[in-house]
Amino acid sequence: MTLKIVLASFYFLMVLVSCKESATPPTNQFRQQWYAGKAEVTSYTLQQARYSEMRNGEAVLIFVTEDFSTDDLVKLDEPEKTSNKARVLKMNMTKKFVTGIYPYSMMLSVFTPVSADGNKKTLKATCSSQEWCGQTFSQLQLKGNYYNWQLYSYFEKEGEQDKKLDAVLLEDELWNRIRINPSNLPQGKVALIPGLLWQRLSHFEMQKEDAVLTLSKADTFFTKDTLQQLYTIYYPRLQRTLKIYFQPGFPYEIFGWQESYPDGFGSSKKMLTTKAIRKKTIWSDYWKHNKVTDSSYRDSLQLMPYE
Repeated sequence: MTLKIVLASFYFLMVLVSCKESATPPTNQFRQQWYAGKAEVTSYTLQQARYSEMRNGEAVLIFVTEDFSTDDLVKLDEPEKTSNKARVLKMNMTKKFVTGIYPYSMMLSVFTPVSADGNKKTLKATCSSQEWCGQTFSQLQLKGNYYNWQLYSYFEKEGEQDKKLDAVLLEDELWNRIRINPSNLPQGKVALIPGLLWQRLSHFEMQKEDAVLTLSKADTFFTKDTLQQLYTIYYPRLQRTLKIYFQPGFPYEIFGWQESYPDGFGSSKKMLTTKAIRKKTIWSDYWKHNKVTDSSYRDSLQLMPYE
């Protein structure tokens, strides 16, 4: 064998080893908690900034693991029939609040692989917003080295958009990464794609932004939980700061968050802070509880009743 072939073979072996070492399969503790066929459902009291005023509402965070197609980027109905899949941690975030006479209903879904074995990046994020003026839908889908961003809006200036964004970290995936392993959270100056819910409310152009990420111990917060970690995401150009407060030990429950940015439009714009404070958490296979009598689960979460 020539020296060139030997060196090439050695390099190939080193790549295989490094790839193997980069894989971080979930721990037994993670598997026992998240692979048991139930979801974590948490309700929050919400104070949402909108149109330069604060609005009362409620938010819900749902975390659950699913088998996800890496080809079609959808949840698999029969995962045993395909090998092109990844086990993901899915976060659903819902927000409901009222502006004057009309209500807002917003939802964010994020699908992040629980291990780094070949699927390091978040595969997909979607966002929908409904209010009496109309509705919008946007999504980010991983396509190799870029995210395909699509927006369908009832606003004339936005209309339908389809563009490529560099496959940098998503702000929205950081919630999942807190739950998977906060010790691996990125810190320092990082390029991020801002959150889809914020983009909907701000109508800013979707593009990657420079952010400063900090993981620290929280000194004070507005919940009764005493030991808290704080993950701060700050965008200098956007003048926006998102702070996520969470449990320092497994399963890293999220106690609440606050988000400060210039809210509103034109001369009425002012710096306001959205806040969410945890009320109750349950573990449930909620998708099986769809009978009228199952409304008692909503009571246990202290959720507002439907009129």
